[in-house]
Amino acid sequence: MAQDQAAEMGVRRFGRVNWLGLATLAKREVLRFLTVWTQTLLAPLVTAGLFLLIFSIAIGPSSGAVMGVPFLTFLIPGIMMMTVIQNAFANTSSSIVITKVQGNIVDTLMPPLSPMELVLGYLAGAVVRGLCVAVAIAIALALVLGQGVAHPIWALTFVLLGGAMMGAVGIVAGIFANKFDQMAAITNFIVTPLAFLSGTFYSVDALPASLQNFTRVNPIFYLIDGTRYGMIGVSDGEPILGFVVVASVTSALIAVAYAMFRTGYRLKS
Repeated sequence: MAQDQAAEMGVRRFGRVNWLGLATLAKREVLRFLTVWTQTLLAPLVTAGLFLLIFSIAIGPSSGAVMGVPFLTFLIPGIMMMTVIQNAFANTSSSIVITKVQGNIVDTLMPPLSPMELVLGYLAGAVVRGLCVAVAIAIALALVLGQGVAHPIWALTFVLLGGAMMGAVGIVAGIFANKFDQMAAITNFIVTPLAFLSGTFYSVDALPASLQNFTRVNPIFYLIDGTRYGMIGVSDGEPILGFVVVASVTSALIAVAYAMFRTGYRLKS
């Protein structure tokens, strides 16, 4: 009897998809940020607005054009995507680190969920949070500045990819970090610099050749550049190339996260 139950659980865990378990984990990750929406949704909207306000005051209305569009218009997609990736990363990394520190990560690992189902469940929360932030910022910009969306499909594609990519980074970082200060170090010395040095506030063509090469190996650059194309119709590179690069990096990160869950790296010790 016990062997039959084990065999049945093995089929359920490693064979067909456990849709109920996957949906439950995804729902938990979404509810985590919805229950504190003032911190997870309202606060990023306020921060994005402050960025735009400060730049508009500091540079002034006669700031000139970048890539043929007013600087403030150029800045909007970068601010939006930077907010998306920061929130997607925070959603998965904080969820895993908190459960590891509190010692209840076993409650997530024990149910009959395969490693890929665990990855997808965590990613669902990150993608939904990133999408909610992007939609909120886009609506606010449309109401306040009258800024529309030039290519909605491209904009949505890169927002979803941004949430998935940085959600996967958050899973890897959350599994690797055993303490909050380790998580803070990853955020402050890796994630934040890559986000700021990715063409958020400037066109890559304005940089020296060496810095252009550095920027173009940063996958976040392609997220911001693709979102800029989707939002205002201009970009430093081809959106198709950006899609290929970001999709490839996201797939590789998901594979790393899968391997970490499968082996129990820093989870079962």
